[in-house]
Amino acid sequence: MSDLKKFAKHLSSMNKGYCMEAPSMVKTHAFVETLVHLLFPIKLDCKIEENEVHMELQRCELELKDLLFSIRNSIPDSPELIAAKFMAELPKAYDAMMEDAVSIARFDPASSCVEEVILAYPGFYCISVYRMANILYKLKIPLLPRVMMEYVHGQTGIDIHPGARIDTPFFIDHGTGIVIGETAEIGKNVKIYQGVTLGALTVEKDMARTKRHPTIEDNVVIYAGSTILGGKTTIGHDTVVGGNTWITESVLPHSVVYRQHRVIVKDHKDFTTPIDYVI
Repeated sequence: MSDLKKFAKHLSSMNKGYCMEAPSMVKTHAFVETLVHLLFPIKLDCKIEENEVHMELQRCELELKDLLFSIRNSIPDSPELIAAKFMAELPKAYDAMMEDAVSIARFDPASSCVEEVILAYPGFYCISVYRMANILYKLKIPLLPRVMMEYVHGQTGIDIHPGARIDTPFFIDHGTGIVIGETAEIGKNVKIYQGVTLGALTVEKDMARTKRHPTIEDNVVIYAGSTILGGKTTIGHDTVVGGNTWITESVLPHSVVYRQHRVIVKDHKDFTTPIDYVI
């Protein structure tokens, strides 16, 4: 038997032994885009009449049933029942998305209108898909919510676990490099900039069912590059967290947290100390 044939036999055995039921990534990605474009048809530069909207919602429900059927032995109810529950929760999620968009347009000086937020803000796109994936997570659906969020992670560079609890309105500005862990809790009117991590203080498997990620109360602003760790860590309401801070303990409400450092500016003609740039 050739080496290639042996490897093929080994792969086949591994696939049978270790591959659990899983939803199609291709179909999941298509489902995400179908939902987003149905909720926000401006992204397709079109208007959808009421009858068409109803038909498209029915089609989304069928697509979800198909995805759920592929993992039917791992879900708590029938694909039909879970799909119906998801569609029943979708209007509430949509209202939260619109509240996010309106809030961003109102308070971000770089935004001219709600349409701009919907069309051009990766943070809003990621939050919107999170709100849909979170419905499935709360319905105890395995894999599918994670596949949905990993698709958006690849599109935006923003990594939100579908299990995080995020109130509305919520604003991610710029967004690239943001990480929000499974048990993080985020209150109303929170604004987070690029490179922020809401993570676990330690990573151990036996902590899977414990709160590992921080709580961010209402009206908090977290600037770029900050890291906040630990399930017992709470950032009190109306706090401002400055850039590049490292926090592992709770902060009282109305605080300002910042990293103190010096920036020195000199005329280059008077500066004699060599600077070595190593790339």
